[in-house]
Amino acid sequence: MEQRVKIAGVGRALPPHYYDQDMLIAALRKIWSRRHQNLDRLEALHRRVLVGGRHLALPIQEYERLATWGQANDAWIRVAQEVGEVAVRDALQVAGLGTADIGALFFVTVTGIATPSIDARLINRMGLPTDITRVPIFGLGCVAGTAGLARAADYVRAWPDRVAVLLSVELCSLTLQQQDLSVPNLIASGLFGDGAAAVVVVGGRRPAEGPHIVASRSVFYPDSERIMGWDISENGFRVVLSADVPDMVLENVRRDVDKFLGEHGLRRADIAAWISHPGGPKVLEAMQTALDLPREAFELSWRSLAEVGNLSSASVLMVLKETLESRRPAPGSHGLMFAMGPGFCSELVLLRF
Repeated sequence: MEQRVKIAGVGRALPPHYYDQDMLIAALRKIWSRRHQNLDRLEALHRRVLVGGRHLALPIQEYERLATWGQANDAWIRVAQEVGEVAVRDALQVAGLGTADIGALFFVTVTGIATPSIDARLINRMGLPTDITRVPIFGLGCVAGTAGLARAADYVRAWPDRVAVLLSVELCSLTLQQQDLSVPNLIASGLFGDGAAAVVVVGGRRPAEGPHIVASRSVFYPDSERIMGWDISENGFRVVLSADVPDMVLENVRRDVDKFLGEHGLRRADIAAWISHPGGPKVLEAMQTALDLPREAFELSWRSLAEVGNLSSASVLMVLKETLESRRPAPGSHGLMFAMGPGFCSELVLLRF
């Protein structure tokens, strides 16, 4: 009998501090007014990313008081536990499971560091089983939501009677480099937001009503390290964000998607749900062009970008949650999760509803 790995529930959490883009632009203009000679350019860059507003880890007035990376990272550790717990409990409630059922906790992030890692701290905070398998993963960036789901599926495929939870926490606002006036940092300060998402994945010997995780695929693009990532120094995380990201999409996505689907006897026309990391407007437009799909195919990704911004690895999981709750395809149809991130690389997960 086939052991089907299933998604049992998806949860999310957003910090309570929400600001529309106008308020965020005004706050950043204040921070940079003493050093930036063209504040209108800052506003134009922020309008261009088509983000309507974002949730922040802290009240907006507290960011000017973060004088060191250590202070920002301490805030990250505190808030990551708060939103992480809410996201995990939300996913467990959807799945009809409790904390005692968790056999493995996969934790992904690229916006802060901690040892013991956040998953260890959540064991104490939430009273999770002491024999839980912990897998903290740092550095995959935007691709980590899809990649983390694939790794959690690998775990329960090997242990079909167990439950794994994937937790993504990204608090991008706490990486803001207030002294960096580069175009990538100005764009990032208008694009990225804060949030957490969690997915409960169960093995084939446990009941669940969610889609089956049929297969996954990792693709690495050699010699592309400077496309996206961090330059890390005593000041923290300085964003590396190349204008070539849309070109990477156009050059690679169609080939990678078609090859992956073809190995499972499928074509793009067979995919009923496209669950894509939002990235940004140019990235989503490149996805549509590369795959010859209408804007409507990525409507939930566009909506997520507009409502909360790019939440790095958490974004694609929030699009997954919205798909399951409001756009679930007919039983027997297929969906494809897709994200790209530092490396440069991509990750694909094939779903069957």
